[in-house]
Amino acid sequence: MSTEVLERPELKDADTGPEMFHYVRKEKIAESAVMGTFVIALCGETFPVTKAAKPGSPVCPKCKEIYDSFSR
Repeated sequence: MSTEVLERPELKDADTGPEMFHYVRKEKIAESAVMGTFVIALCGETFPVTKAAKPGSPVCPKCKEIYDSFSR
């Protein structure tokens, strides 16, 4: 019997969506949703857009901080 440890990557269910929503360039959202291309959030994370944020959805703290710095 082997004592080797096998690491298993954490898999997220595609239907559950992101844990947090990110700020992304508005013109890239529709393109990503239709074509499946990746977008780059203000915080640097890249992903395809699969869901729209609803009011009250959690927002990425890094994205929010960067966005807020633009309006000052």
